[in-house]
Amino acid sequence: MQTIPLSNLLYMALPLLIISYFYYRWTDNKTEIATATLRMSVQLIAIGYVLTSLFETNSLWLLSLLVSIMVIAASLIARRHIQNKDLKTYLILLFAIGVGGSVNLLLILYFVLDLDNIFEPRVVIPLSGMLFANAMNAISLAAERFSKERLKHSYEEARAIAFKASMIPQINSFLAVGFVSLPGMMTGQILSGIDPMVAVRYQIVVMAMVLGSGGMSNIIYLLSLKNQQPILSP
Repeated sequence: MQTIPLSNLLYMALPLLIISYFYYRWTDNKTEIATATLRMSVQLIAIGYVLTSLFETNSLWLLSLLVSIMVIAASLIARRHIQNKDLKTYLILLFAIGVGGSVNLLLILYFVLDLDNIFEPRVVIPLSGMLFANAMNAISLAAERFSKERLKHSYEEARAIAFKASMIPQINSFLAVGFVSLPGMMTGQILSGIDPMVAVRYQIVVMAMVLGSGGMSNIIYLLSLKNQQPILSP
């Protein structure tokens, strides 16, 4: 695959500048897009160096540390838009994201992929990133929607509404894949010269684990809120 010159990346700043302008005008937030872009760039550059070292050394402890950081960071980010930010809520998020992602990760590593070493960093890190990031996004939607619906509905009704709403992106992806869109992983494999039918098999695994990790994390999180009273806005 062709290497992208660093200078060419600057072209992608153009749509970001347009979005930043309207984001500021419509939300009166001057810094969020710029801060997020800077953080994204720094994090990706940093993880590039870390992955280079990890791939060269195949260190199991460094691999474990990196996966743990992924789960902790995903839980912290998921907590951003939840009104209740106490330690108990964070631990519930941490547990839900960790279990939802790890179950699917272990299923893929042990049973789906035919690997000589299931702790191969080149496989574990990309899969972990997709699983825990997807669980984070799904649980963020579920948590925010549940807290609002719980003010007007019973626990069971709020749970059903939140669960259904949080699963819309994953279900839409299932319905659209192939006809409306070619997902990133499949596109990348095809661009790199992989047989499209091989890429399809990997994409089926990715689609299943995306729905699986997000759905399982949501179920664990929402079940943990059964005895929680609705939080009234001040």
